[in-house]
Amino acid sequence: MIDAIVAWDLEDDPLGNVHHIVEHGLTIEEVEEVLLNEDNPVGKSRSSGRPITSGMTTTGKQIVVIWEEALDNPLIIRPVTAYEVG
Repeated sequence: MIDAIVAWDLEDDPLGNVHHIVEHGLTIEEVEEVLLNEDNPVGKSRSSGRPITSGMTTTGKQIVVIWEEALDNPLIIRPVTAYEVG
């Protein structure tokens, strides 16, 4: 597991990151599971240039998480959105 803090917006914020993942049928737990797994590959989003991590959840979903680094020390990462692929 990556030693990082994951920053989430309020669940009732219609513009927040929680709303974006729920719209795509995902949970906070699924996103964190993929995001914090150091074995999952990290690339760069072609559309936004942000980091992107992909991986399989224990619920059987292959997902990608687009995120940004909010702070370096301690490492705080903020998911922007996530969605299921394949």
